[in-house]
Amino acid sequence: MARLSARTAVPLALVGALGLASGVTVWASVTSSKTTSPGPEGVAIYNVPDLAPAATSATGAAVDGLTCRTEAKEVVKYHVHVEIEIFVDGVRERVPAGVGITRPYLVEHTSNGPFLDVGLYDCLYWLHTHAADGIVHVEAPAKGSFTLGQFFDVWRQPLSAHQVGPVHGPVVVFLNGRRLSGDPRATPLTAHAVIQIDVGAPVVAFQPFTFHVSGGCGAGTSGCSVPTG
Repeated sequence: MARLSARTAVPLALVGALGLASGVTVWASVTSSKTTSPGPEGVAIYNVPDLAPAATSATGAAVDGLTCRTEAKEVVKYHVHVEIEIFVDGVRERVPAGVGITRPYLVEHTSNGPFLDVGLYDCLYWLHTHAADGIVHVEAPAKGSFTLGQFFDVWRQPLSAHQVGPVHGPVVVFLNGRRLSGDPRATPLTAHAVIQIDVGAPVVAFQPFTFHVSGGCGAGTSGCSVPTG
């Protein structure tokens, strides 16, 4: 039987043929993916396609109560990191650098690749990425509760039980190894969490991921060495 691709809309009637609607999960194993050297944040960057471009990010207006601050007005009193892993039809894709940072980016050229940041003429949302390593920075003026849905809204990409960005298909979300039920948008962005999103089939069993963020973490912060996540 020909392999169904989540890159095309998959009618839910076909899910049963894949064993998903019947309650049988089709698991896939992941062979080692080619990676580069650790990126500018000390976290490995996979040599795989971006799920969607960062250029779709919101352009400065408030999103879900999250504002976009210029370098001069950025105040960060709550700073944690979350890793997001994405699999499409069992194949790894990634979150791009620059989500939640308006253009023109400030590009810091490091020995391990470019680090995108807020400059003099753009702004930075509380939820953003500096590199294509899957690390989402939560940098807020106060401690709060933030969700995966808010991050996708800043990215201006859809997220639901049947769609992740431009990809359609059944969606499974793991949080620190636990398979979640309910709306994927409600997945919390908690300190040092690993969120794995599977869209389509087969479903990849949760891939443990250990990370330590190092290097510059954005203007107005105290640096990634601060033990906030």
